[in-house]
Amino acid sequence: MDTVTDTDVLVVGAGPTGLALGVDLARRGVDALVVERGAGLFPGSRGKGMQPRTMEVFDDLGVLDAVHSAGGTYPVGMIWRDGQRVGEHQMFDPAGASEDSPYDEPWMVPQWRTQEILRDRLEELGGAVAFGREVTGVEQDTAGVTAHLASGTAVRARYLVAADGGRSAVRRALDIGMTGETVDPSPMLVADVRISGLDRDHWHVFPPADGGPHFLAVCPLAGTEDFQVVARFAEGAAVDLGADGIRKVIAERSHLAPEDVTEVRWASDFRPRAALADRFRAGRVFLAGDAAHVHSPAGGQGLNTSVQDAYNLGWKLGAVLTGGARAGLLDSYEEERRPVAAQMLDLSTGVHRGEVRRGGATRQLGLGYRESSLTVETRAAVAEGAVRAGDRAPDGTVDGVRLFDAFRGPHWTLLALGADAPDVPERVRVVRGAAHGAYGAGVFLVRPDGYVGWAGDSPDGLDGYLGRFGLGD
Repeated sequence: MDTVTDTDVLVVGAGPTGLALGVDLARRGVDALVVERGAGLFPGSRGKGMQPRTMEVFDDLGVLDAVHSAGGTYPVGMIWRDGQRVGEHQMFDPAGASEDSPYDEPWMVPQWRTQEILRDRLEELGGAVAFGREVTGVEQDTAGVTAHLASGTAVRARYLVAADGGRSAVRRALDIGMTGETVDPSPMLVADVRISGLDRDHWHVFPPADGGPHFLAVCPLAGTEDFQVVARFAEGAAVDLGADGIRKVIAERSHLAPEDVTEVRWASDFRPRAALADRFRAGRVFLAGDAAHVHSPAGGQGLNTSVQDAYNLGWKLGAVLTGGARAGLLDSYEEERRPVAAQMLDLSTGVHRGEVRRGGATRQLGLGYRESSLTVETRAAVAEGAVRAGDRAPDGTVDGVRLFDAFRGPHWTLLALGADAPDVPERVRVVRGAAHGAYGAGVFLVRPDGYVGWAGDSPDGLDGYLGRFGLGD
């Protein structure tokens, strides 16, 4: 068996999670290989909504302009009954952009296009995806991980990240269980289609007249000529994924004729469920994205939580592999991300069941790590509503510098706001200014993933904290 031994991180799966991690590692100079069992990128829309927090992540990863160009805002819902429009429906609670949160609403981009954008960015940074590489087994020892491929070859890496979906072969090889529940016993169809005779200004909803399970929604996919169709079926029903079967479902549940569906480009069926991996780490192997948590698509939390898994893990792997940090830093990945995933699973399930509106919580701007072992808050008093250590670092302008511009990149950032700034290593960017409304006064060390790691009234104690990440003198 041939063995490749020249990679530090093997990323299994080229979905949004694996590609985002590949981009983050590439910009940090980490030698990483992304492998995908398929012959190409996933072809369907599936996850189509980018939450505001993910837009901030994409800003940092250098793909925000492409994401903006590729998509658009969500349309207003339009309710139909007996072939007539009966009224509009607001699909999301409104929000307004502010200085500290410039991305205020979900942005629609089909998953296949998001993946193309991330792959292009990965290649721009010198990385690539190796297609047709199916991982069938994993072995590890104290020095690294060996991934066995279906081709009979193997890849050797110091660390492996399983981003290979809800049926993760890596997770199963490690015998890591998933704990969860069926969110809805009724099977669902999702398909990308071309339709004539239906406007693209609304998200068209066709509720069943009898209040039964036969729900249909047809949403124009921004930046494309396609519509995403979502249909719900009675429990135990078989879902026909053929073009004629999909045309029949749309015609039976709407005023459209079968021939109005001019093309079926992709289709899949699923049973909505919520499940959380019992562990996010086993030795030198990490689980991320759907391999670690499986969501109902309602509320658009799955893809977004997955990308942020990658964003959390990427800087930590970089710090250990190229920055001099101790390997124990990697323990914080599961510590920080598993509780967030559990929280987002509850949210997705609540939205699916109609118990929670798509609003502030679904935007994911309020998520943080206040209880993390990486979080240190030393201030004697913190004003109510002000940023604390562990919180997302808000945007704003300090002495003419936009904070998101200062944060952008793989470095740490020190904010000295109405306080003295200490001497710090070159890998820490310093921004000085007066006390700021969202932060107040003090010294704030912002992690590479945009969360406040350390906060104090003065720099006392900061040196010791920096040393934990290989940033000490």
